[in-house]
Amino acid sequence: MHIEQLRICEIDYLYQVSTVEVGQHSYWQIGDFQVHAQVLVTPWVVIALLLALPIAATRNLQVVPTGSQNFIEYVLESIRDLTRTQMGEEEYRPRVPFIGTMFSPISVSNRSGALFPWRIVQLPHGELAAPTNDINTTVALASLTSVAHFYAGLHKKGFGYFGKYIQPTPVLPPINISEDSTKPPSLSFRLFGNILADELVVAVPVSLVPPIVPVPMMPLGLFTSATQALIFATPAAAHIGESTEGHH
Repeated sequence: MHIEQLRICEIDYLYQVSTVEVGQHSYWQIGDFQVHAQVLVTPWVVIALLLALPIAATRNLQVVPTGSQNFIEYVLESIRDLTRTQMGEEEYRPRVPFIGTMFSPISVSNRSGALFPWRIVQLPHGELAAPTNDINTTVALASLTSVAHFYAGLHKKGFGYFGKYIQPTPVLPPINISEDSTKPPSLSFRLFGNILADELVVAVPVSLVPPIVPVPMMPLGLFTSATQALIFATPAAAHIGESTEGHH
């Protein structure tokens, strides 16, 4: 009887731990599913910003770019150079749109968490936060990278792509498969943990002091957001590039 009571206490404790949340969250009930509202609302704001900025910047194109056009061209060139460095001159061009699609939304999404400490927009039972501080978002992004990895390999080599799992010896498939399977979790947990920590570090001083005090921290947050997007995009490009390389 005593052992059974201990087991019940352990199960109850584990349940309490599993229900712990960081910050306030708003949920929508859609049928039998509970949807995290912040993860749906904030990305649409990010998408709107990413669509509006290039449209506004390219309305009056100049031979010598200035202002917003110069910024857009700088970002595009940076993404192109990153992709070329990781994939090589022959393979990088078709992959630039995908890497850009990873880098740009992640970078802006990371910084969108600034809406959380400043409380500019609030939901009925929570506050807007960076989508990338939710593990579901980062897992989805990493899964897309994995899909792009297999698509690139199959597109170039056909089913012969899977021959890499028996290289350099047929006894290595478990190791080679585990190597590929651990890359998406690594990408997702790294981004999730860093952005969650960043938002907590910013939220604590903002909640303790007047809003004007943390202003010097905001440029550091911009740098951190871009850095985390780069840390995600660079391994993603390298992972996809591996699928098009020849077997050694």
